[in-house]
This record gives sequence, structure tokens and C-alpha cells, in this order.
Amino acid sequence: MKYRKIAADQIFTGHGMAPDGAVLVLSDDGTVIDLVSATDAGDDTEKYPGLLSPGFVNAHCHLELSHLKGLVPPGTGLVDFLLQVVQKRSALSVDVQEAIRDAEADMEAAGIVAVGDICNTTDTVEIKGRSRIAWTNFVEVLSFRDETAAERIAHYQSVREQFLPLPDTGYHGMAIPRASLVPHAPYSISPRSFQLINEASSGQVVSMHNQETPAEDELYRSGQGDFLRLFSYFGNTAAPNPVTGQSSLRSVLPYFNGRQTLLLVHNTCTVESDLQFAREFGAKHSLETYFCLCPNANLYIENRLPPVEMLLAEHANIVLGTDSLSSNYQLSIAAEIHTLRSAFPGIPLETMLGWATLSGARALKRDDLLGSFDKGKKPGVVLLDEKLRPKKII
Repeated sequence: MKYRKIAADQIFTGHGMAPDGAVLVLSDDGTVIDLVSATDAGDDTEKYPGLLSPGFVNAHCHLELSHLKGLVPPGTGLVDFLLQVVQKRSALSVDVQEAIRDAEADMEAAGIVAVGDICNTTDTVEIKGRSRIAWTNFVEVLSFRDETAAERIAHYQSVREQFLPLPDTGYHGMAIPRASLVPHAPYSISPRSFQLINEASSGQVVSMHNQETPAEDELYRSGQGDFLRLFSYFGNTAAPNPVTGQSSLRSVLPYFNGRQTLLLVHNTCTVESDLQFAREFGAKHSLETYFCLCPNANLYIENRLPPVEMLLAEHANIVLGTDSLSSNYQLSIAAEIHTLRSAFPGIPLETMLGWATLSGARALKRDDLLGSFDKGKKPGVVLLDEKLRPKKII
């Protein structure tokens, strides 16, 4: 067997920083053989300036919106952003497939080895069938009315079925389905629709946009706010949700009782009491919860950042995502880390790298092969320079 030996100024293993002078030993197919000292490694070691890390996990993306790059201006606020996406995504004479291919290639070049991808359509099926990235496909349901819930779920089930036959051509072979039905957000799912999604997703990974704007909590607390404009656009005279007098997260989390892994995305308006409720509810109902941060998209849409220090202090499971090219300038986890480092310089780099690697792999249930340089894994290798610019090594 041929071996490849790689060293750098620093090596992040997925668990922490390796000792100085460590050398990563890999088989010719990228499987981790060992992490050894330079003395034990012998000759023929490749040496790089910078930091080596396992490949990155992008826990939240909308690959199918790649053709909207630069077409929705920043700073609109969430409701107007959503309205523009709906209006522009199908009214453009652009090559949607070419934009998807380019975005997928850019993610791989930036060291991303696995993606949790939101799918409203089957537009990404073709590229995912031959991609080296490991995809977890979240088929996202929008269903505003109880009376049409079964019909809407049936539609999205037909979309999901198009993703299930895909070969897992990435770095990981998964025994559970690679596509699950998920709710778009608390403000776009009726109670019966939530119930049907819960039944369809038992034991699976479920993604949901969460508390991205103050209007979301306002909707559940009072039935008022900016989201009424969104419902009116879709021809709905009333909100899909009952008024509970509580935050959106407290209102909808009880719908999930199927031992799911719940990936909550954005969380820019999540407060400590919400986090404590999620932790207590999860412990009681075997619901594993992760909080996905997409800081560049949050800045793009509403010029705000999530409460990262609070999430960290409360020992939340944190992962990173990019959102889409309609709300971001690039699909790069390294760029998300760079933004977080600028805003929260007191948080160690290795903590953020953990969110981008092992924590993300665990959230997507791919940590048996991804996320760390443990023996036997095949996580990919990315090199970061002093400005956190990524380069794929393997």
C-alpha cells in the first residue's frame, strides 16, 4: 500500500490541535492511517505552510438557488428577501444547471466534503449523482393550510423519491435514507403539516429555519407582524400557526417526538430561555438538537449575527452553514469562520474548526468517516493559510 505523509505549521485533528511536528499519514485513497511524530514519519513528507484540517461540513445550503447569485440585494430584511427569491427563482432566463455545477465545484475546491442541502425541487439531482461531496438532502415543505396538508406532503414525498436512488458517491456510505422531509420554518407550516412531517421523519435528521428575524416570534406571540405580507402574497388571509403567546421555537418544538436529530438554522433571535427549553425538551423526548450558524447570510439579509457567545456558554451543539448564493457572496465554510473570528475574537479558532468539522459530521450522521483525523476515517484534508483561505489537499 502506498502512503501519503502530510505536515503543516499546525494540524487540527477534529478534536483539537495536534502536537507540534505531527505528521498525518494517509493511504492512497485518503483513509487516515495514523498521526505520528516527524521522527517516526521518516522521509517523503509533504510540508505546507498553514493549518491542516479535516474537510469541512456545510450543514446548511440551498444549492438549487445558485442561479440567484447577486440578484437579490443585501439588506432587504427577511420577508422582502423571501418575496424576491420566490419572484426571481423561476422568472430568469439563466442556465440553472450551469450555476449549480459551478457552485458545487467551488464548494469542493474550498474543502467542503459534506453538505446538508435544502431541496424544494429536483434541480440538483443530476449533479449530486456524480459529485464527490456527500449530500444529505432536506426536501423542504411549505404548507400553509391544514386542509391541503396531505396534498402538499404527497407532492414533496414525490420530490424526495427522486433523491433516494442517488449513489452515495462522496466520502461516506450511509445505511439510512439520504433524503428526508423537513419543515421550511415555523411561519410556513400549519399544525397538521407539522404532524405529518413528524410522522414521515422518525429517526431522521431534520432541518428547519429558526428565529431568523424578530417577526417570527411576534407572529406566534400576537398573530401580527411582517409575515402577514408573505402570507398575503401566497393568497392566505390568515397565518398558518395558532397564536401561542410564546416564542416560535417553544411553540413548534413539541411537534417533534420521533427521536429525530433537529438542525435549527440561523437562530439570530434565539434567547437563553429558548435554548434551555430546547435542551430540556430534547432530553425528555430523545430529540438531539444542533444549532447551525450562517453568519454571512445573516449579515447579508438583516445585518445581524446570532448570539454565538450565549450558545457557546450554554453548551449548545453548534455547526456551520453557508445558506445560498442568493444570500451570500460565496459558499465557503472558511469564509464563515473568518466572519465569526472577526466578530468574536475571544472564541478560539480550534473551537470554530470543531463546529466546521466533527460537530457538523455528527449533526448529519456522517461522523463514522468524516469530521476528524481518527484512524480509519476518510475525512478529506483542507489547508488554511494565515488569512483562513482554504485549499483542498485531498
